[in-house]
Amino acid sequence: MTEAKIISGTLVAKSIREELRNEVKSFAQRLPNFQPGLRIVQVGGREDSNVYIRMKIKAATEIGIDAVHIQLPKTITERELLDKINDLNDDPQVHGIIVQMPLDSDTTIDSHRITDAVSAAKDVDGLHTINEGRLSIGDLKGFLPCTPWGCLELIRRTGVDIVGARAVVLGRSKIVGTPAAELLKWANATVTVCHSKTRNLEEVTKTADILVVGIGVAEMVKGSWIKPGAVVIDCGINVKPDASKANGTRLVGDVDYEEAKKVAGFITPVPGGVGPMTVAMLMKNTVRSAARALDRQTRTTWTLEPLSLKPLRPVPSDIVIARAQKPKDIAYLANEIGLEPREVSLYGNKKAKISLDVLSRLKNKEVGNYVVVAGITPTPLGEGKTTTLMGLIQALGAHKRRNVVAALRQPSMGPTFGIKGGAAGGGYAQVIPMEEFNLHLTGDIHAVSAANNLLAAQLDTRIFHESTQQDKALYDRLVPRVKGVRKFSPIQLRRLERLGITKTDPDTLSEDEYRSFARLDIDSDTIMWERVVDMNDRYLRSVTVGESSTEKGLTRRTGFAISVASEIMAVLALSRSLEDMKQRLADMVVAFDKKGKPVTADDLGMTGALSVLLKDALEPNLMQSLEGTPVLVHAGPFANIAHGCNSIIADEIGLKLVGKQGFVCTEAGFGSDIGMEKFCNIKCRTSGRSPNAMVLVTTVRAIKMHGGGAAVTPGAPLNKQYTEENIELVEKGLPNLLQHISNGKAHGLPVVVSINAHTNDTKAEHEVLKKAALAAGAFDAVVSTHWADGGAGAIALADAVIKACEKANNFKLLYDAELPLVDKMTKIATTMYGAGKVQLTQKALEKVKLLTNAGFGSLPICMSKTSGSVTGDAKIKGAPKGFTLDVEDVYVAAGAGFVVAMCGEITKMPGLSTRPAIYDIDLNTQTGQIEGLF
Repeated sequence: MTEAKIISGTLVAKSIREELRNEVKSFAQRLPNFQPGLRIVQVGGREDSNVYIRMKIKAATEIGIDAVHIQLPKTITERELLDKINDLNDDPQVHGIIVQMPLDSDTTIDSHRITDAVSAAKDVDGLHTINEGRLSIGDLKGFLPCTPWGCLELIRRTGVDIVGARAVVLGRSKIVGTPAAELLKWANATVTVCHSKTRNLEEVTKTADILVVGIGVAEMVKGSWIKPGAVVIDCGINVKPDASKANGTRLVGDVDYEEAKKVAGFITPVPGGVGPMTVAMLMKNTVRSAARALDRQTRTTWTLEPLSLKPLRPVPSDIVIARAQKPKDIAYLANEIGLEPREVSLYGNKKAKISLDVLSRLKNKEVGNYVVVAGITPTPLGEGKTTTLMGLIQALGAHKRRNVVAALRQPSMGPTFGIKGGAAGGGYAQVIPMEEFNLHLTGDIHAVSAANNLLAAQLDTRIFHESTQQDKALYDRLVPRVKGVRKFSPIQLRRLERLGITKTDPDTLSEDEYRSFARLDIDSDTIMWERVVDMNDRYLRSVTVGESSTEKGLTRRTGFAISVASEIMAVLALSRSLEDMKQRLADMVVAFDKKGKPVTADDLGMTGALSVLLKDALEPNLMQSLEGTPVLVHAGPFANIAHGCNSIIADEIGLKLVGKQGFVCTEAGFGSDIGMEKFCNIKCRTSGRSPNAMVLVTTVRAIKMHGGGAAVTPGAPLNKQYTEENIELVEKGLPNLLQHISNGKAHGLPVVVSINAHTNDTKAEHEVLKKAALAAGAFDAVVSTHWADGGAGAIALADAVIKACEKANNFKLLYDAELPLVDKMTKIATTMYGAGKVQLTQKALEKVKLLTNAGFGSLPICMSKTSGSVTGDAKIKGAPKGFTLDVEDVYVAAGAGFVVAMCGEITKMPGLSTRPAIYDIDLNTQTGQIEGLF
């Protein structure tokens, strides 16, 4: 009689491990340093569990899986164990989680709750209710339970056809019997499940072509129970006394092996049968999970579901349009664009903050195309730069199905309540919800305000204390003895180092040393730091502080700026990491001392406190467009007195998320002469990124105004020059457009001109603009109707941008940072504005000398001038040539990393008009909705 063929789980498992090892090797070819991660969580220290864990770690190491044994004390509570599992769920380096059973704990822990706490996406044991449910309905895309899956693999290796076979599963446990029956059923066997209550058990098992046994009773199934030639899979493992063995015992299965092998066609031994397969299939699940994570991380196209638009005619108000569109849940959008749950901090369900950890996770991913949207010289009614940006990204994302992120500045609430209204775009090209976008958002501007004003308070207070105390008393208060111990704080040690004092014991400083340490000797006439508030308030432009009698007559003249004008906002926008932000905050110069040396925030002991206030504000905010494409909103520096761009960090996150074939479209404030120039020579110089293309936004109406058209006033009826065709006026205004095209080309950028269409425009007027733009060297010029049509109205613009980004990147900076400060100003003025020369006042020349001697001469220049003209005079329209640009003052923003040249008086604090938007904004107490934003 022929004995059954042995199905060696040991050999099959070895073969599977070898296949997995080769697969893991291939992962590193797709993404360097990528490695599958497995975490085995154990409560207590049962030795039998330790044996299994060692087996798993050995197999994982052989394959190339990073397996870590996390051993927790027996005293752990259920809540603490759940917290640990949640941490592992959120860790992108972990692809598989096993909780070793049984839990060897001193406390009561619900094991089912624990197994269900493991993310179904990392449940490589296949025990989560979701994975069990998937198996029950035939969805085999989840994780399959390892032992039953191993059984099925062993059956397949025999070559016996499972389809149509009669399969009997003896046992109905959650871990083996029940899922084994389900797997066989979905493999098209006819399955019977037997258990302790089954009648005529022996008769049922004798009908089986395939017999899977997991009953938990040693050698229960005899040879007489088995159909001749059947495949017998023995899942049992039991200890049986055996005096012939050194340890007095041997392992046996649930099948009487000696009897069964005489009847069966194929049989698994114990040990060496199902056991090794359980570990092998666990490894297979882990590698499968890692492969999914790798696919997600390296995929080139998002699974983005756009929101549909149904544009109405006439086009309703912005807020009506915004309210009519239901945004996606922001967590859903975050998942669509490849963010991990732990990288997203939700603020309700329509906005979120994005952790900087995403940059570490995606550090090896190639970046996408980088597009800057700029405008011609703006006019009082605006040219629709943000609207064009939103229309472009809606076209790219929702219609061209490209990965795309819009990167915008956060608007100040001052202009929102003033004359400008909201800044979310307009018509059918907007950020939503617009109320959240325009009001507070996640509090970043408030954090900037608090940090700025804390520094102002410390500055004035330090002057007060130095003025009212003797050297020794001042020093003793700065370095007090606490509980008998006196020591310098870390920030004080840094100040000692800058002073060249190497001592670290406060009691050993000489009189000269402790005086140098304690006294900043700030020259009040050189103070550059102002307090801020995020509202338009003209009466705070010039104030006197210190009027209270408690300040002992130490008054000084100062003023308030609007919050987004704070240097801290520019620091936030230009920082590349938390560490970089902290250093920039430390370097901020607030004044000079009486010897002409700069006094920094670090000298005032403020670096740590400022960093704490701004830690969360450094994370960009995620929102969405009307068509459900992602928008990153972060930072909001003014474009006239600062660099006028959103944050480097938001752009970096966007560039990584969109991938090599994707697009990040960002906006530069005001015209290209101001915002785009600073985007290139300050922001890109700092980030090291090279933009691929520039979109230049223009309108027929604005060109007419630059051609000498009548003045316009927001809210007032337009002169007929703007409502009727006037080719002559358009032609006269073309020099302004051509100057801005030249500005883009000066930086090596292909310029795509977007003509933002208005209802009063004519086709002939559009053709004049297009023809002139192309003749001036623009890459393309297209008419866009995104305001009325959403992304569908910007498809031609999207196509042009895609083609422009296919060109070789020839981006170049305008000047070498090592040029003298005045030479850099001259280069900007002559190239970007068309000026003939730059003329500095005596005060400005002295400041240039002071800053150069202080080591700030190699910083880039931030030209602070009117946005209403390419010249320094807002009344002059068009694009005159050869004029003189006057620079009246110069100061340093050392933390932000640039020198500001003041070309005329630029107010940092807007005022309210006679009839600001305040009159229209209201809260509907019945619905809770905000009304009147536009």
